[in-house]
Amino acid sequence: MAGMDDLGKKAGDALNSDKGEQASDKALGGAADRADDATGGKHGDQIDKAQNAADSKLGDK
Repeated sequence: MAGMDDLGKKAGDALNSDKGEQASDKALGGAADRADDATGGKHGDQIDKAQNAADSKLGDK
């Protein structure tokens, strides 16, 4: 499946670009904000840890 491998590489390259990094940071930040709102701010530390862990896997910065 060369097509899927190529698609995965392109997605990785996009996420590792400055524009991709900004987009992933914005998406993760929005998701974290919604999760924090949904829990009434009771789990902010855990949400921040999850956001940082996801960001370290997705981006390069």
